[in-house]
Amino acid sequence: MKLETLQPSGAFKLRGAANAVSQLSDDAKKRGVICCSTGNHGTALAYAARQMGVPATVCVSQLVPQVKVKAIEAQGARVVQKGNSQDDAQLEADRLVAKEGLTDIPPFDHFDVVTGQATIGLELMRDNPELECLLVPLSGGGLTAGIAIAAKAIKPSIRIVGISMDRGAAMAESLRAGKPVEVIEVPSLADSLGGGIGLNNQHTFDVCQDMLDEVILLTEAEIYRGMQALFAHDRLIAEGASAVGHAAVLAGKVMLTGPTATIITGRNVDMDQFTNVITGQPIQLGELLVTGA
Repeated sequence: MKLETLQPSGAFKLRGAANAVSQLSDDAKKRGVICCSTGNHGTALAYAARQMGVPATVCVSQLVPQVKVKAIEAQGARVVQKGNSQDDAQLEADRLVAKEGLTDIPPFDHFDVVTGQATIGLELMRDNPELECLLVPLSGGGLTAGIAIAAKAIKPSIRIVGISMDRGAAMAESLRAGKPVEVIEVPSLADSLGGGIGLNNQHTFDVCQDMLDEVILLTEAEIYRGMQALFAHDRLIAEGASAVGHAAVLAGKVMLTGPTATIITGRNVDMDQFTNVITGQPIQLGELLVTGA
């Protein structure tokens, strides 16, 4: 397990955000940065920007849990909540870029963000050269693309498996369609995996299309059980997106034939929801009632 939960911002997103902010010109740093986010990228960008003395704005949709909104605000960033999808939040970010001259640092489809996330793949292969398979949470593809580029450059035979939820998984639907497509976002235990990939995706779609060996989709009940297992056996507080690797194994949806690693991507979970999950209580996600049964 690669414990990205131990990052200062609580999730792997800090790697890409810090790398992207560090590459900006002095003038761009003075004007400030902006992003749209489902939560973790916004927190990471706010943290990285504060460390470098750069003003930050984060646009989020109404679907983003308040625990994540508060985490972003705690890092000193301005938060703008707009619309019911990541695409709506991106439109607001675009408006503020035009109005205020901010630099947009997107959560995944950005060269410096992807290369920042690629350091996870480098570290995994450095520390565990015997690895044969990587189970990677799949959302917009920044994490998956970065890890795949790095890991396959070192070991071309390594198997990269992208894992997401079975409702509103934008990259999975786009790969199935052969092009970026829009999806309807719905509440999920793996809320960090929500959001579109952008119809004008420039980086991550092509890499995922070329380098992903398999995509696995999980039900909310399977994700629920994955979260339970991480806490019960490893005492890890992890959000649903972090648990999809474990969940896929528990559900029998991926067969492990050799040394395998998964990325525990973040810990920024609503603790009331998390407590209900680990104690076996039902979770209401919109119209869907989820249990581990």
